[in-house]
Amino acid sequence: MSSLPRRVKSIAKAPTSEELPSFLNSTSESEEEEEEWKPKSKIARRPHLPKKTEAKTKKAGALRSAVARKTIRKVVAIKEEMDVSLPIAPLEENKIQLLKPKEEDAGTKPKSLNRKPEVPKKREINSFQGNNQNSLVSDEKPSTSVPVVKQEKCEEEFAFDEPPSKKIKLNACPEGKPVKNPGGNKIKEEFEMNWDIVQALSEITNVEPWVCANLIRLFQEENTIPFIARYRKELINNLEADALREVQQTLEELRTVAKKTHTMIQKLKKEGKLSSCLLKGLLNCRTLEELDHVSAPYKTGSKGTKAQRAKQLGLEPAALSLLQNPAELNLFSYIRPNTKGLANIQEVETGVQHILADIFAKDKDTLDFIRKLCQQRYISIQSTLAKVSSKNGNEKDIDKFQLYHEFSCNIKNIQHHQILAINRGENLKILTVKVNIPDGVKNEFCWWCVNERWRPKQFLKPEFMRILRSSVEDAYKRLIYPLLCREFRSKLTSDAEKESVMMFGRNLRQLLLTSPVRGRTLMGVDPGYKHGCKLAIISPTSQILHTDVVYLHSGQGFREAEKIKRLLLQYNCSTVVIGNGTACRETEAYFADLIMKKYFAPLDVVYCIVSEAGASIYSVSPEASKEMPDLDPNLRSAVSIARRVQDPLAELVKIEPKHIGVGMYQHDVSQTLLKATLDSVVEECVSFVGVDINICSEILLRHIAGLNTNRAKNIIEWREKNGPFINREQLKEVKGLGPKTFQQCAGFIRFNQEYIKTFCSNKKNELGSRALLSKAGALCKKKSKLTPCALQQPNPLDQTCIHPESYNIAMRFLSLIGGNANDIGKSDMQQKVNAVIQKEGLEGTAKRLNTTVHTLQLIIDGLTQPEGYDIRTDFDKPDFKRSIVCFEDLSVGAVLTGKVENATPFGVFVDIGVGKSGLIPVRNITEAKLSKVKKRRSLGLGPGERVEVKVLNVDIPRLRITLDLIRVL
Repeated sequence: MSSLPRRVKSIAKAPTSEELPSFLNSTSESEEEEEEWKPKSKIARRPHLPKKTEAKTKKAGALRSAVARKTIRKVVAIKEEMDVSLPIAPLEENKIQLLKPKEEDAGTKPKSLNRKPEVPKKREINSFQGNNQNSLVSDEKPSTSVPVVKQEKCEEEFAFDEPPSKKIKLNACPEGKPVKNPGGNKIKEEFEMNWDIVQALSEITNVEPWVCANLIRLFQEENTIPFIARYRKELINNLEADALREVQQTLEELRTVAKKTHTMIQKLKKEGKLSSCLLKGLLNCRTLEELDHVSAPYKTGSKGTKAQRAKQLGLEPAALSLLQNPAELNLFSYIRPNTKGLANIQEVETGVQHILADIFAKDKDTLDFIRKLCQQRYISIQSTLAKVSSKNGNEKDIDKFQLYHEFSCNIKNIQHHQILAINRGENLKILTVKVNIPDGVKNEFCWWCVNERWRPKQFLKPEFMRILRSSVEDAYKRLIYPLLCREFRSKLTSDAEKESVMMFGRNLRQLLLTSPVRGRTLMGVDPGYKHGCKLAIISPTSQILHTDVVYLHSGQGFREAEKIKRLLLQYNCSTVVIGNGTACRETEAYFADLIMKKYFAPLDVVYCIVSEAGASIYSVSPEASKEMPDLDPNLRSAVSIARRVQDPLAELVKIEPKHIGVGMYQHDVSQTLLKATLDSVVEECVSFVGVDINICSEILLRHIAGLNTNRAKNIIEWREKNGPFINREQLKEVKGLGPKTFQQCAGFIRFNQEYIKTFCSNKKNELGSRALLSKAGALCKKKSKLTPCALQQPNPLDQTCIHPESYNIAMRFLSLIGGNANDIGKSDMQQKVNAVIQKEGLEGTAKRLNTTVHTLQLIIDGLTQPEGYDIRTDFDKPDFKRSIVCFEDLSVGAVLTGKVENATPFGVFVDIGVGKSGLIPVRNITEAKLSKVKKRRSLGLGPGERVEVKVLNVDIPRLRITLDLIRVL
């Protein structure tokens, strides 16, 4: 308290270079208030400072060795950091542990974000004075604050003299065994801020700091999410792919803020507007909203704020004097009758008020207080029908937002879909939205500012106290309240968009992982009225056998039935796949009627309905033209519909994910975020299912982790030129596939061992016969070309999910259990594995093999899974039917089976076969009703799952069906 007047006396001193980062030392001086208020004078007045600095330069070598012998406690006391550096310990008992601060250092509290609120108690008005971190630390520990630069260098030497952690993990420990990360959780970022990126990431995502530190390193080294999720489990605490995606997106957001902040700093520096206080404020920003708030007054082209105009009139000393030394303040001395803004005492007081309001609104501690206060109070968001839309708006559009014409909800309880609906209504100018902060917040905030945070150090005259109160109220009403509203709306919208995108990703994953229907000949039907129904019959290997057009809904149904029966009997096809587009309901009724009459006997024909979303877009795409060049685009869609049942993943990856249509408000969310998330989900699904490198298409191959369009094309070209791949090692011969790409993609590529053995056997016979014929060596050149291929040997482990970096461990494990690599997937292998694990336990076996539990479990899975194992077998197949139910036939209490079509935060839409999906409200989906036997990649229900439901309500005029979930089939 008493130190504040002393700081005022030293404001005229020029800022030293130590107050700014090294890249800003050349900043030109400014006339603004932030440049004048410097706290550095405290350090400069210390009598022992020059002595210690001299001694430091004389005995640099001795001090360095002394510092190296001491504990890190002294360094922590000198250099204030925002995070607790907790290095990751080496593996002990197959668990990752964090190193805790030593007991002997109990006197020194670890630096953390929790300490920041203590600062205002020591310095009441420090935020607009430009305090830097060194001055804060020196207030706490004067005796250790002198040799700052040298000890920081020593700390860097401790951290960076060790070899880099990633090389240790990838080369010396290929099994991904965790190693000590130099420097703990401290990550060196390209753009340094006043907050630590690991701690910030951990707070936002609720992921442990050591996991965040590992993920930042893994992402920096261009590791893909599928690779990390499967082969680096011990470094990420076994996180799911969705959580990894969230961390990655949050990391990108934080880096975007840091990059834009430094761009703004350089711009303001160039324009001569940068002061130490402004620099500190910019480096404290964690969101783009905060950055915009701090930098808005200094943007080029703006007329300037009211506070800036008042400063230009020379009223800044008066405003500062009112807080620090009001006894000597005389506002009448600032009156200039001929100057606008200084003409009378009222204008002078208004100018001072604007400057003070600007100081209050940009003070970090003041903003932290009001934010904390809002968290404890009832803050609501309200929407009402806009006056303009109620007069001349479209009634149909207005009725869509009927629920939100008079809507109010606590921002803590509002649902994500409600936020997106309100935003859409506001964009269409149908709704007016407002954030309501109670008056109690304003009253308590104003009292706190006047009596605590900005309380003057001397007695204030009544007129000065009136100015102070008016300044606080003005700061709240004009600057802080709009900022809080923007922050609340932005946070709610951002969270709602992320949840919508994540829901879209979960639905897409569920759809892509629908169990394939193999071994059947299928007839795909693209329904239509005027242009007829397009038919396509495909073989069990997806080859097009026949295409045709039939007109079922133009009075020719009986004649066309003969054609359909003939085609089904000719190709022995007993499964019909109908697209859910135009005329779907009539086409379904047509086939159901024929099936009920047993018209297709002796065939037992069944049918299913499949989503045709994106089929028409794909049918006219370049990929479809390349794949089916001689086929009419209308018939291509029928082929696509049939293939969606036969192999959903291979067919749906050909379509841009956002056109598949399983989501909520997909056009209202960030399209960049949506595309990145959906592409990542497709990559995850394709990678986890795996592809047979010798038969898969280029489109499917490009979605494997680590591969892209060019690399996939190079693999196909290599395959066409050299024949099939024999083992994973051959991938290294493909152009563009370096060590990093091979590491990312190798574990997700499969090899059909029977096909490769047959190929190698034929190749050896061919080479043997050629060797006999080439007595004089006439075919030596041809032989030499074929020899490398012949020398390649198939590796049985290539058909498993085991990564090549773990092959050595897998072979040692096989020798331990007495198994043979050729017995992979057989029952004998399962028995041998179980015998060893029951005897020694999973952890004991992992320790014996010097690997991690996660890696060993992956090896066991790879060795025991049957040949041709597909993770999609755990998911549901399409719902095949023989009869149909009409909408009018529904009655309350009826129990039906159906298939989930779409999932949203407010409920699940189920197709029960009546042409209109019913809704199971989210309140009716309880954990007890969900299946515990099936493996679930996400909580709740997802597209493709079969459920048993009960009809609760049927609203025929609005075509709405409300359902209750009985159980998951």
